[in-house]
Amino acid sequence: MKQFLQKITDRVATKKGMWITLISWFTFTILLTLFSPNVKDYEQTRIDSLPDHAQSVIAEQKVDEYFKESDGIPAIIVFESEGEIEFSELIEIFDQIESENIDGIQQMIPLSTMPQQAVASFLSEDQKTAAIPITLESSLDNVEMKEVNQRIMEIVHNSSNLELYITGPAGIAVDSLDLFSRADLVLILSTVALIFVLLIIIYRSPLLALIPLMAAGVVYEIVMGIIGYMGKMGLDISKQTLSIMSILLFAAVIDYSLFVFSRYREELKSDENKFEAMKVAMRETGMPVFFSGGTVLAAMLVLFFAQFGDYNNFAPIFATTMAIIMLASISLVPALFTLFGRRSFWPRIPRVGDEKVKQNATWSKVGRFVVKKPRITSTVIGVFLLLAATNIFHMEYEFDTMKSFPEDMPSRQGYEILEEHFEKGDLAPTTVLYEGNTAVTSEQQENLVNELLTNPLVSQVRFSGTTEDGKVLMFTLSFKESPYAVETIDAMEDIINEKEQMVANSGLDGELYFSGETATRVDERVVNNRDIIVIVLLETALIFAMLIVLTKSVKMPIYMMGTILVSFLSALGLGTFLTNLIFDIGAISDRVPLYSFVFLVALGIDYNIILISRFQEERRKHPVKKAVELAVANTGGVISSAGIILAATFAVLMTQPVQLLFVFGFIVAVGILLDTFIIRGFLLPSLIVMFEKDQHGQELRQ
Repeated sequence: MKQFLQKITDRVATKKGMWITLISWFTFTILLTLFSPNVKDYEQTRIDSLPDHAQSVIAEQKVDEYFKESDGIPAIIVFESEGEIEFSELIEIFDQIESENIDGIQQMIPLSTMPQQAVASFLSEDQKTAAIPITLESSLDNVEMKEVNQRIMEIVHNSSNLELYITGPAGIAVDSLDLFSRADLVLILSTVALIFVLLIIIYRSPLLALIPLMAAGVVYEIVMGIIGYMGKMGLDISKQTLSIMSILLFAAVIDYSLFVFSRYREELKSDENKFEAMKVAMRETGMPVFFSGGTVLAAMLVLFFAQFGDYNNFAPIFATTMAIIMLASISLVPALFTLFGRRSFWPRIPRVGDEKVKQNATWSKVGRFVVKKPRITSTVIGVFLLLAATNIFHMEYEFDTMKSFPEDMPSRQGYEILEEHFEKGDLAPTTVLYEGNTAVTSEQQENLVNELLTNPLVSQVRFSGTTEDGKVLMFTLSFKESPYAVETIDAMEDIINEKEQMVANSGLDGELYFSGETATRVDERVVNNRDIIVIVLLETALIFAMLIVLTKSVKMPIYMMGTILVSFLSALGLGTFLTNLIFDIGAISDRVPLYSFVFLVALGIDYNIILISRFQEERRKHPVKKAVELAVANTGGVISSAGIILAATFAVLMTQPVQLLFVFGFIVAVGILLDTFIIRGFLLPSLIVMFEKDQHGQELRQ
């Protein structure tokens, strides 16, 4: 592999090869920009999270099969008034909506034909709030739902003084569309601006800021073009996935660009010819940079083994992104720096004979300290990391996705009004379907209801319908607490686990199915827990195997993976502690740990690879301690810069309107800084000094 990469990089580092490389990349970019499908035509605000075999998915399919009128996208129309809401006003509004024959509305409550007592059930106790469900056609996309919602809002606005909020799945989908449409532009502009400013501050060179961003821009256009074709071929493209992909792309391209130009600058101090300098630089840097990208690619491919829809959706998009980035890191990036040559570093242009590493530089001092005090260093750092990691035992999870949206989002406001004025359990009741082999008697039906009511958290069970043959029954079950509360989800899981016994106790011979928000959360939690175990084990094993190939050692990858895994646990513990302390976020989404693991391990190992590769290079000429000292001194500056920029780039996710991305971005930023300064700067070098021996020592270097 190394010889193959050297052939490529040697070719790129020639005048002819440089121009061929640049013309090829820019031509491909222009063609894809002009002719590829627009990604936005295939974006979705959410995708199916659960696999087809999940119990709640099967239950939903059963409900749709037996009770077709229940098929559709539910919405809840929430009215609020300073005074009491009149029944007649509600009836008049709904009659007007119905008379408009709005395309997309599948079913509405016939308020005008209902007795006054039934209409009163839609009002709160103080009669200042009303909540009335409607159903939209299941075939509507988000844009079409937005048009329906806007038409309803216009009618209400023109015919009454009531405040209106549309919540439920239809309202959330429309608001999410608007949120992410605005957030996408903010994300890209914030990322580019932040990277540019940081590069200018750190390196004080305009071209060193522009060249990596130029490379990232080319890669971004190519990736978006390819993803557009993937969407056209049927791939679901989540807006959330694209947001994280954009951050990953810019972060990785900038990182690898820094590694390339840092070594290039070093070689320009030894060689007058810019092409020869790049050739030598890439001979030493090409393999670790390409391999670093390979570890991230491997981590993304592992996500194909996930069952959870969000994780699985990452795999093809992120893997495609990393494949393009890897190619760019050994071709486009070195070609761009070779094109500009020494001018890339203006005004601090490197000259032949300049000192490569200053002995009084910060990282030179760190390298000397670690070599002299490896045991003290590793002990102090180890204690700190373990203490930070202990906070993972105090983490709390939030399963109410509505709470992750901005407080001023209309569908969230409507949801919280319902939560305040109505029974919490009625926000999203569970549908219970019984499918039997014989017709159910009234006694058996009553027995089944009583069995369901035995759970102390169940508030009520209402009969909702039956098929003509009487073999299938449908009930609506409400809990006393919020349908998204952890105790409610636990109660739902207990009921599902006991369903066979409940059927038997009721004197029935059939099957119970549970669908709805709480049942879905039960399945999501089970699938998420399964994916965490599978992905963590597979990713750890795969990257460990790749490190053995890279380092040609078994012992060295143990240090590298061990320190990264400890770093991840510390970042998760410290990150959640700080989000609670600084941002008052006490509970996080249960997806944050796996999101963080995939990115922190895949990206954090990059810095270890760069350090170890330089150590092995220096080890060919020096004893272990001197090689460690030189490796830390030579890589310290570039890795620190890369880490600061990478952490800041992921922190841009904190501008996103979803708490999941906010917390994820913050934790990854914390983890990257730990990897950059503590793991790579102190812990890993001290372990190498302690356990790697010179040829004359008791242990042979592998």
